[in-house]
Amino acid sequence: MVSILIIEDDVAFATMLKTFFEKRDYKVDSAFSAAEGLSKLSESSFDIVLTDVRLPDLDGLEILFRVKENYPNTQVIVMTNYAEINMAVKAMKNGAFDYVSKPFQPEAILQTINNALNKRTATVEKTAAVSPNNEASPAEVKRSSAKPVRDSEFVRGVSDPARKLNDYIDLVAPTNMSVLIIGESGTGKEQVAKSIHDKSKRKGAPFIAVDCGAIPKEIASSEFFGHLKGSFTGAIQDKTGHFEAANGGTLFLDEIGNLGYDLQVQLLRALQERKIKPVGSNNEIKVDIRVVTATNEDLSQAVKEGNFREDLYHRLNEFSIEVPALRERREDLMLFAEHFLDEANEELEKDVVGFSDEAIEAFQNYGWPGNLRELKNMVKRAVLLTQESIIPLKVLPHEIAHTPQTEENYGLFKNKNEESLILDALEKANGNKSKAARLLSIDRKTLYNKLKQYNIKL
Repeated sequence: MVSILIIEDDVAFATMLKTFFEKRDYKVDSAFSAAEGLSKLSESSFDIVLTDVRLPDLDGLEILFRVKENYPNTQVIVMTNYAEINMAVKAMKNGAFDYVSKPFQPEAILQTINNALNKRTATVEKTAAVSPNNEASPAEVKRSSAKPVRDSEFVRGVSDPARKLNDYIDLVAPTNMSVLIIGESGTGKEQVAKSIHDKSKRKGAPFIAVDCGAIPKEIASSEFFGHLKGSFTGAIQDKTGHFEAANGGTLFLDEIGNLGYDLQVQLLRALQERKIKPVGSNNEIKVDIRVVTATNEDLSQAVKEGNFREDLYHRLNEFSIEVPALRERREDLMLFAEHFLDEANEELEKDVVGFSDEAIEAFQNYGWPGNLRELKNMVKRAVLLTQESIIPLKVLPHEIAHTPQTEENYGLFKNKNEESLILDALEKANGNKSKAARLLSIDRKTLYNKLKQYNIKL
């Protein structure tokens, strides 16, 4: 029987989780402090530790360190609020399998626990094979369980729009439906497409990404369908087109609205018949591909204006996914920033640890019209310019460093009018305390304390 230890100082929430898991035949124990949790770990073995990152005596990171040091086969999942996302990111870097953002429904964590159990089984099997006596050294055990399984370059996010996006990806990925991804420039549409591929039955086959706006009209047919040597001036050898290269896998067509009308006809035929004919060839080649497309424009309007074929639009739009702009997913901002910080450190061979409070506040005030692409470029530039361990405000571009705070972005409480800010947030959240806390960039416990302090009753 799978055993779970819940370490959570919110007694009611811990009891609710314990009851939920026990009804699903898990063996569950709970502790309401870090000391109690560590004591129970020393007395019994657990497959999963589910711990809050904020506890009365120690934080969840200290529990994580001790679990990974003393019980390397136990998987740790941390529970965090939006205001503690930085701590959750640190937990992932230090070996936590995953994290979940409060508030959440217990059903939402079941898949995370199942994935953690699969990871634990793989770790145990791998470490058991390290030595002839089936006894792995502590170093081998640590190395095999140090990194969580995550989608390549895809940050799932914790905001409500991110959760909706992730649910849609998980829903459509196992199918063979054509997917149209809609979103502003720089929102990460290609990474969404790659995530769909990685979660599909085609994940072992090629993922071919094509920027439709970068292909000259004169050679578009050759690029998509290939050509034979001598079929036109400059065809000095046979060429495999994108369709054939993606055979068995996924073809991602970015900025599909930039395709010329003639190529739209050829593309529709290829998708309908699942056959292509290279330029200069009389023979058709069968292809088995899934097509995922993306656009930052309104294709339905392009159809109305006669610039995009309606039959092709419906063929590509069997299922649509809208990728939210960065300004619509503020809770995910620092999660992405930390991810891009890691990438920049590796590429530039630097070791910048994080961001100053002033830099974080500037991030939260800025509107990010260029979305994730702008954030990534800015973080990389800041890492290059930073001569310290923490990115200071002074290395940020002027437009970011000097953006005034907006009404919609409250930030941490640094304002004398706390009570007014709280009431305003509660009104915007229609009385939902969890949403109000996210608007205020604080955790629920802090909000409850403030409500009590100002005698605000709902």
